Amino acid sequence: MEKFDIAVIGSGPGGFKAVAQCAKKGASVAIIEKDFVGGTCLNHGCIPSKTLLVSAHTLLAAKNADAMGIDVSSAVPDWHKIQARRENIINDLRKAMTVSLKNTKAKWFQGQAVATSPNRLKIETGGSTSEIHADKIIIATGSEPTQLAEIPFDGKIIISSKEALSLQQIPKSMVIVGGGVIGCELACIFAAVGTTVTIVEMLPFILASEDQWVGKLLEREFKKLGINIFTSQKVVSVDKNNNSAKVFLENGRMIDAEKVLVAVGRKACCDKETVEALNLEMRGSTIKVGEKMETSAKGVYAIGDVAGKTYLAHGATTEADVAAANAIGGDVKMSDYSLIPRVIYTFPEAASVGKNEQACKSQGLNFSVGKAFFRANGRSAASSETVGEIKVVKNNSTNKIIGVTMAGAMVTELVAAAAAFIGRQEKDMQITFAHPTISETLKEAVENAFAS
Repeated sequence: MEKFDIAVIGSGPGGFKAVAQCAKKGASVAIIEKDFVGGTCLNHGCIPSKTLLVSAHTLLAAKNADAMGIDVSSAVPDWHKIQARRENIINDLRKAMTVSLKNTKAKWFQGQAVATSPNRLKIETGGSTSEIHADKIIIATGSEPTQLAEIPFDGKIIISSKEALSLQQIPKSMVIVGGGVIGCELACIFAAVGTTVTIVEMLPFILASEDQWVGKLLEREFKKLGINIFTSQKVVSVDKNNNSAKVFLENGRMIDAEKVLVAVGRKACCDKETVEALNLEMRGSTIKVGEKMETSAKGVYAIGDVAGKTYLAHGATTEADVAAANAIGGDVKMSDYSLIPRVIYTFPEAASVGKNEQACKSQGLNFSVGKAFFRANGRSAASSETVGEIKVVKNNSTNKIIGVTMAGAMVTELVAAAAAFIGRQEKDMQITFAHPTISETLKEAVENAFAS
């Protein structure tokens, strides 16, 4: 039986980072993956969705090129080329990740891993089984799309985000059940390429995890893209035929759709045998972890979606740093989860870090808000992307910045700079922003937060 210092189950962003960190410290590492390297993020999530979003954004820019003084005679999507580009990018990144893993000297095992004890794993591959010993285990098995019992996936008409990202033809119409991050991003892609898109959200506004003003702003802009939105509504039933479906809402409305995309969240992928063998304490469908990312089983850690803290790739990599450090003998704790940026790649984008107004109100904090608008920014005007604003939240009791929420072009690139302002007072704000840049809007909002 082969023996390793660390065994990592799953090669998504969290597992990949954990392997790199452990190997860097000289540990012998085994990595076990049942599918492709890169996990959901690379193969069925972050990378393919952002690749399609860039194609969609380029198409919209071409359609609006006349406003920039450029005559574009034809701006139509070639879906075959768009999808081929997506596949090529995924394949290139898979190769790059494989090379990186080889450079760590971690040993790759292809198969399904089951932890039979805190130090032993069974690996099932194509009908054969092998076992390895590991002093510590890091579980990074990710998540899968949540299925609704009343609207089960069939992979053809009723689909998840996985199938939506690899459709071979542009659907004429699509109903998206769920107005969260995934639903809204995919709505932008398909609306841009000509699909008649309808979002059905049971809550009063879309993107309910963010401040309400963000959802309202994006809802207004989505309607300009031709996206229909029904909030405070549920899908009660779906009648399918071979090529389409009739979607019935609780208010009696019926919507015809070629595809029904269910995007109501993700569910942790927890191996039942592993949970039972290690007697892991659970929190719903996720594995319960402490601030060191250790589970109830000593020496066994869980990170990323399976731990259910952020459902973000960069959240998983942050947790991987902590779990890896502790697995090799360190004493590291996770910092404030609110400091992990939240990003949404819609048209326009949205991003936030720290506490938003909604959280401050619920916690009864004495706070004030500084605002700045993209329409007053020179670079935004030059780019004809003047929709959006930035709000900076200041704790009046400590006179420190505690949160930033943004909606507008390129804010997903600005959010790291926004995070650097968290915990700072006015005396720490002597930072010069280049002109003209969109980032000046962030500086203005910070200054207005201290002026209020």
